[in-house]
Amino acid sequence: MAHCETLRTLFNRDLNKLKLEIESYKNEAKIWTIDEQILNSAGNLCLHLIGNLNTYIGATLGNSGYVRHRELEFSLKNIPRAELITKIEEMIVVVDATLSNLPEEELEHEFPIIVFEDKDSIGFILTHLTTHLTYHLGQINYHRRLLDT
Repeated sequence: MAHCETLRTLFNRDLNKLKLEIESYKNEAKIWTIDEQILNSAGNLCLHLIGNLNTYIGATLGNSGYVRHRELEFSLKNIPRAELITKIEEMIVVVDATLSNLPEEELEHEFPIIVFEDKDSIGFILTHLTTHLTYHLGQINYHRRLLDT
C-alpha cells in the first residue's frame, strides 16, 4: 500500500473512532466535563482536532479556505453533540478528498508552511498529524470512561 493510501486509511479509521467516542457518551453534558486532573474536556479536544486537521490538511493542502481560531477550540463550551458529529463527518470528507488528490511524490515535497521550528516534508507533517489525532483520541476515550458515569 502506498504511503498516501496508508495515511488516508489511518485518518479515516481514527476520525470514525473519534465520532464513535463522542456518540458513546451516555450523558451528553459529560462531553464538556473537566476535573481536577483532567483539564481539557472531550468536547474541547474534539474541537481542537477539527481545527488542527482543517488547518493543516483542509486549508494548507486542500485549499479549503478554512480560517483557524485556535483559542476557541479550548474556550467554546456546550456545543451540541450533533454539531460535533457533523463537524467530524465533514472533516472525514475533507481529509479523505485532500489525501485522495495528493500524488505520492508530493509527500517528499516541503510542507507549504512552517509548523515546527524548521521546514518539514508533507509526509512528515501528515505522519505527525496522525499521531496527534491518536494521542487526543486516547485522551477522549479515557475521559469518557472516567467521567461519563
